[in-house]
Amino acid sequence: CVQPSVPPVPNYKLSMSIPEWLQAIQTYMKMLQYNHTGTQFFEIRKTRPLSGLMETAKEMTRESLPIKCLEAVILGIYLTNGQPSVERFPISFKTHFSGNYFHHVVLGIYCNGRYGSLGMSRRSDLMDKPLTYRTLSDLIFEFEDSYKKYLHSVKKVKIGLYVPHEPHSFQPIEWKQLVLNVSKMMRTEVRKELEKFARDMRMKILKPSSAHSPMKERSRGKSLSPRRRQASPQRRACRRDKS
Repeated sequence: CVQPSVPPVPNYKLSMSIPEWLQAIQTYMKMLQYNHTGTQFFEIRKTRPLSGLMETAKEMTRESLPIKCLEAVILGIYLTNGQPSVERFPISFKTHFSGNYFHHVVLGIYCNGRYGSLGMSRRSDLMDKPLTYRTLSDLIFEFEDSYKKYLHSVKKVKIGLYVPHEPHSFQPIEWKQLVLNVSKMMRTEVRKELEKFARDMRMKILKPSSAHSPMKERSRGKSLSPRRRQASPQRRACRRDKS
């Protein structure tokens, strides 16, 4: 019987521009295909250290099985490691459609003053976005507009911190440093929050919470000091409206 062809893992060449390199990574992920089977082939525990998740990513390249959005984020981090000019951070969406809530995650990319993304989805416009967006809010609004085409309303957007380029790091990925209840906010307010957060990210002044303490979320416009124990009103609201 004919063995299914295994797509070659992309290799960065010095002649490549960063957008070309990101395109090669995305093409590779598309060749693996989206996993429609209902069975998750790779276990991704979000609390695992980066080093463990990179081992899982290596396994994905060996097995060449179809992947979903969370695996694509881990694989995207693995394949962009060693490119210090490319900053990577998770972007998560919670949407509502026809009485149900849905969760989706992509890998945000920041490089040379532009934003874009890598990822996998059943929908071609809810995964990779070219490295052309001038601001983080432009990128997020592009996703929001794409969701509208499928009659999904975006309820929450969560933005994580830049993922270190050290593949042996014991630090877990910070998945939700900023949580915005976008369905209850004006776009101008969302833009203001995202731009403040993006500026802090670029200046590297946001620090991940330690792996042992509960994950801290930066509530709208207020920075949480390490000593502050009390949950912000937004976090209390988040707990109430968990679907």
